[in-house]
Formats: sequence, C-alpha cells, structure tokens
Amino acid sequence: MNTPPKPPSPPETPRQESLIEYPSLFPIKVMGEKVDGLVHAITMVAHQFDPAFDATTIELRESKGGKYLGVTITVTATSREQLDELYRTLSTHPMVKVVL
Repeated sequence: MNTPPKPPSPPETPRQESLIEYPSLFPIKVMGEKVDGLVHAITMVAHQFDPAFDATTIELRESKGGKYLGVTITVTATSREQLDELYRTLSTHPMVKVVL
C-alpha cells in the first residue's frame, strides 16, 4: 500500500512578542477579600516591579456585599517579562483571589 505524501507544512510566521509598546502605563485589577493589609500588600508588590509606582493612583471598588475588594493598580510596564512576573507574584499572594 502506498501512503499519500504529506502536504507541505505551512510557512512559519514569526511570533509577535507583544502588542504592548514599552514602556507604557498598564492597569492591573486585583481582587481579594476585604481585609486589613490587602491594599498595602498589593502596593508593596507593585513597588517591587515598578519602583516609581504611585500609590495615589490606586482605585478601589468594594463588592456589592462588601466581602471583596477590587484594587486597580497602574504600573509602568517595561517588558513582557516584568508583567509576567508581576502577574505570577500577585496571583500566588495568599491575600489575592484573582488577577486580571
């Protein structure tokens, strides 16, 4: 039996590294239970990755029932690696439930 020849592979297209132009201001939404220290903890992580982070730009939004708090931070993104590591650090923080 003859097997049909394999069709040619499509040409590879180079993967675009990022759609974000660096440096740029980049908002990140972080959610956790509304407990003392949540905003401070998020602020400290933001400062690790953006030493010029301005905590006065933080936006807070409480859940309807008041149990959760949404915290929007805006950092100066300098690279995809920086953002990836920032998301990883926030996502694994014990006070954080969700990072968007």
